[in-house]
Parts: sequence; C-alpha cells; structure tokens
Amino acid sequence: MKIDTRLAERLKKINPSSTLAITSKAKKLKSEGRDCLNFAAGEPDFDTPDFIKEAAIQAVNSGFTKYTPTTGTPELKKLICEKFKKDNSLEYLPEQIIVSNGAKHSIFNALMVLLNRSDEVLIPLPYWVSYPEMVNLCEATPRFIKTTAANNFKISVADLSKHITQKTKVLILNSPSNPTGCVYGRRELEGIARLCVEKNIFVISDEIYEKIIFDGQKHESIAGFNKDIYNLTITVNGLSKSHSMTGWRIGYLGAPSDIAGAISNLQDHSTSNPNSIAQKAAVAALSAPEDFTRKLCQEFEKRRNYLASRLKEIDKLSFTLPQGAFYMFCNISKTKLDSMTFAKRLLDEEYISVIPGGSFGMDNYIRISFATSIEDLAKGMDRLKKWVLKL
Repeated sequence: MKIDTRLAERLKKINPSSTLAITSKAKKLKSEGRDCLNFAAGEPDFDTPDFIKEAAIQAVNSGFTKYTPTTGTPELKKLICEKFKKDNSLEYLPEQIIVSNGAKHSIFNALMVLLNRSDEVLIPLPYWVSYPEMVNLCEATPRFIKTTAANNFKISVADLSKHITQKTKVLILNSPSNPTGCVYGRRELEGIARLCVEKNIFVISDEIYEKIIFDGQKHESIAGFNKDIYNLTITVNGLSKSHSMTGWRIGYLGAPSDIAGAISNLQDHSTSNPNSIAQKAAVAALSAPEDFTRKLCQEFEKRRNYLASRLKEIDKLSFTLPQGAFYMFCNISKTKLDSMTFAKRLLDEEYISVIPGGSFGMDNYIRISFATSIEDLAKGMDRLKKWVLKL
C-alpha cells in the first residue's frame, strides 16, 4: 500500500505551519541560554488574574470535575447572554450559546455545520492562518479578498461584491484583526451586512480581540444591526485575549437557534463539554468588573505607540498603525527579502522571533507582536534597526 493512501484525502489540502521552524528554533535558542526575544507571541504576556485562578482551585476542591452539559453550564451560558446584551446589543437565549474549547473550536464548529463540498468561503487577505485550513478541512473552498494598507487592510462593499459567486456561502470577518489590527467601523459593517442579507451569505464574526481596541474606538458587532443580519451571523468570542486565559481553552458563540442546535449535536459527538474547571474560571471572569481587561488594553496601547515610534526610525520598514489587537503588520518589501528569509535570518543573527507574513497570505510583510514588555521591545528594536541597516 502506498503511504499516501493511508490518510484521508481531505488532509492533503492542509498546509503545514510555515512558522513551525521559526518557533521551534526560537525555543531551542532560548533553552540554550541565548537572549532570544519573542516578538511572535499570539497571546498576552500577562498572567491570568488571581481571582480567576482561585475560582478554578475552588472548583477542583469542591469536586466540580465531572461532565457538564455539552454546550456549557447554565450558569456560564447565562453570563454569556448578559455579556452579549451589555457589550454588543445582542439578544441570545441560553440555547443559542455554545461554549467550546476556545474560539478556534467555535469557528471550526460553525464552518462544519454550514459548509458543503461545493461551497465557497470568502476570507479577507491577510487572514489568520487557520481560517483557510479549517475551510479545507470542511472540504469547501476558501476564496480570498485582497486588501491594501491604503484602506487599513479592510474590505469594502465593492470588494465583497466582486468576489461573490453562486457558490458563496460564508464570509469570515475578524475585527479587530489578526494580523493587521484593523477595526471595522459601524458604517463599513452596515454596508457589508446589507450585501450579505441581499445575497443570503452567512457571516462568521470573529470578535476574540474585541476588548483590545485603541484610540477610544468602539467595537461593533455586525449581528446587532437588524434581525436579517442577526439570522445570518455566528458571533464568536472567548476569554483568551481579554482575560489572558489562552491555555484555559474557553471560547463561545451565539447563533440562530437552528445553527446552534446543529453545533450542539456536532459537539455532542466530537469533544463533548469544554473543561468543567475552566468553565468555573470563566464564570469568575465574566462576573467581575473589567479592571484587568482595561489595564491590559491600556498597556497594549502604550506598547503599540512605543513600537510605532521606533519603527519610524527604520526607513526600510513601513506599517499601518493597528487600531486593535497586539500586532504590528510591517511591510518589508524594501529589504528585498521574502518574509520567511527575513524571519529566519533575524532569528539566526539577532535572536528575535517574528512571524513571516507569508503565513497570512502576504509574503512582503512580517507580524511583530507587542505582547511583551517595553524593555524587551526597546532591546529588540535596537537590534532590529542595526540589523536592517546592514541589509
């Protein structure tokens, strides 16, 4: 038997992570005692707040270690409904809420219940690395809408209209965005919503960076505009970024009842319930004032401003100031290097890890995370400036 017949055909479309070599080497250098600076992180560098940890400890000590309902505990789902209403003007019943093993799991579940083989999914480019791979796993087809720095890497209604075909089933929107930090305003989203309603296109709205938003801007949820777009939208969120709970794996979505029911059925037979202890921790997170999240956002805004001021010193790099999340998407085309070569050489020669833009569909960019201290940013920018000048 040939080796390639041992695995499912669907896996042949899945691309290995092009960043694996970078992240693996960075860890190796760190373990060898090198002063390696991590500008590749996709998670806040802050510890989970103590009051959340304490809730998890109490859950263990009280024996809350058994199965819960597949879609989450009633206590947690009630709080998620309240959060959606307060923050997003979204009215969901508890049965419309699915708690999953992270926002990534929520997005995958939504795609799995919506897509058939003949369907196409529109994804703005640059994109978070997992979007097209999840579509491929569903045996549907990802179609990309190119964006430019001139429009802050956002699609317009005209851009969207040009890419819609008879096969278009879903649009994935991510605001604030990974990797660009772009944030869609209300008018932009209203235009997109009107077109999606007209063409009967579902929207998966990935709002995981909702709380990390700068310059006094307000986050907008596309599902909140009217009942028509509400009935076509799956709103995805979680606690990983807002409460520095990446490893706890708690994400959630709100969806129309039929879609939520289908996802519940899927999760019944795939993962079943998310971790019981992490759900108790999530209850604590959603019950508390947002003091931690506000401080987190303020600190990221300070770091963004510092990083921007330092990048302006480097003629060969350019960037669009991110409006949210904690990434700077930097144009490296003037260096004449592709993104993987740039990232590998920067790691080998200056011990700085960044993510190549090719992973997000734009090979003339790199992603710099500012989920690290100002001190490390200063040290890293000194090295980066010196290194780029030598190219």
